[in-house]
Amino acid sequence: MKSDNIKTGIARTPHRGLLMATGVSRKNMKAPFIGIASSFSDLVPGHIGMRDLERQIEKGIHSGGGQAFIFGVPAICDGIAMGHSGMRYSLPSRDLIADCVESVASAHQLDGIVLLSNCDKITPGMLIGALRLNIPAIIVTAGPMLDGECGNHHKLTMVTGSFEAVGKYRNGEIPEEELLALEEASCPSAGACQGMYTANTMACLTEVMGMSVPYCASASAVSSQKRRLAFESGMQIVELVKQNIKPSDIITRESLRNAIVADLALGGSTNTFLHILAIANAGGIDLTLNDFEELSGKIHQIVKINPSSTLTMADFHNAGGVPALIQSLNSHLKLDKEITEFYKKVYRNKEIIPDYDKSTYTQAGLAVLYGNLAKDGCVIKTSGVAPECYTFEGIAKTFNSEEEAMSALENNEIREGDVIVIRYEGPKGGPGMREMLAPTSLLVGKGLGKKCALITDGRFSGATRGASIGHVSPEAAEGGNIALIEDGDEIVIDLPNRTLDLLVDDVTLEERRKHLKPFKSKISSGWLRRYTAFAKSANVGGTLMSDEEFEERKAERQAQEKN
Repeated sequence: MKSDNIKTGIARTPHRGLLMATGVSRKNMKAPFIGIASSFSDLVPGHIGMRDLERQIEKGIHSGGGQAFIFGVPAICDGIAMGHSGMRYSLPSRDLIADCVESVASAHQLDGIVLLSNCDKITPGMLIGALRLNIPAIIVTAGPMLDGECGNHHKLTMVTGSFEAVGKYRNGEIPEEELLALEEASCPSAGACQGMYTANTMACLTEVMGMSVPYCASASAVSSQKRRLAFESGMQIVELVKQNIKPSDIITRESLRNAIVADLALGGSTNTFLHILAIANAGGIDLTLNDFEELSGKIHQIVKINPSSTLTMADFHNAGGVPALIQSLNSHLKLDKEITEFYKKVYRNKEIIPDYDKSTYTQAGLAVLYGNLAKDGCVIKTSGVAPECYTFEGIAKTFNSEEEAMSALENNEIREGDVIVIRYEGPKGGPGMREMLAPTSLLVGKGLGKKCALITDGRFSGATRGASIGHVSPEAAEGGNIALIEDGDEIVIDLPNRTLDLLVDDVTLEERRKHLKPFKSKISSGWLRRYTAFAKSANVGGTLMSDEEFEERKAERQAQEKN
């Protein structure tokens, strides 16, 4: 065992003494050492119930014959960080979490690890950390919260009950008393927010990859089933250690492509593009934005969960959850025969998760667009776009920050037919690639969700809906054409043909480029300054790595492609 490096032999007497100080018995000194990396936090609704899950996992590990050790990692709530400078820290925290997991597990020579996660950047950060360590690992996502109820409002979510309610209040559609009542009712329990937003999408994809036990993604955070799944995961990690099954055995090019297929079928969060690419980078796996583009032309959506419909994660779970989704998608996934046989037998409510060939939808829930505004690509959650907006031609209104755009929206300066352009919000420009849920929610709340479009080199919450295009690459801070847009320019969005174009000729654009001021970061010190220096473009996952490492990975991928 790897832990023998800290507990076996005369020379390790001091180490054993220190371990005994933590409560490890002499008998358990011979057991596999299993870490529980917990992202418990009193600050994050998705994580406040984790103390109980920690103990369930711990019980499972001890029952399986292991010795458990709990340690903490950071967690940020994107909803609370939204709409202000705090959101700059959200995406960078993904790499910080990976560093924490790697540091603690490596320093203490753990034999295996259970990663207790839930919200947006924590799950991908832990997956990246697991791949770096490459010791047996399993993910336990803490699950979604209950649906909200308030008067005549049913199946409330964090978005419909709060973010979009702000727009309705500002538009005079609801009184202040109703807004306050919705505020109290929209998030009624511990857990990740109720829709197919980033947290729940990543939980589903983690289960599809094989890094979580069945039903873990959708079982409610406050259910007894979640507690049982946590215990089962504790038992399972000991078996993984005994069999030496590592993340690199599970997270492969095939399993990541399976995750993309599931993502497209669910119409998940656009943030998953960033995370899957970053996970692939961590594992040295040949996967690019082209894989998303290729599969989006083959796979159509079969399930619509909030914000694309009124259904919530509770409905998805009761319909059979991820196992039922895998059953429906089976012919489009690459799975072992034994695994396929398991999923053939699971329950599935075909009204919510239909047979793939009987789905009424015709396109993927997510799409990659290219054009002179996004030469390296951009992404959109097509499942949240009304059919009448699949093609959209409008007039640009440019803003160099989210705050500028919010001010214009709040002061009724946005009109029907406008294309809101929010730039200098990419990985480097933000820095940290902030989410634009506040402006998109305000658009919807003001009744402009089908009458305007929004493009940005920042990103969106999985809760975003409407003609909202993010991850525009190259970003403005790197001189991308999004930096050259002027008020009054015409922009064309064409979802059927997967294009995003600025109707300005190349000669004019080059003339504008001559007058473009060099980018200067808003941040001059601290963690975000270091992030700005090493963050790569959204089309490669916003990955944090040096130029040298990035070029090495690029060369490795090119060599793999030739072979």
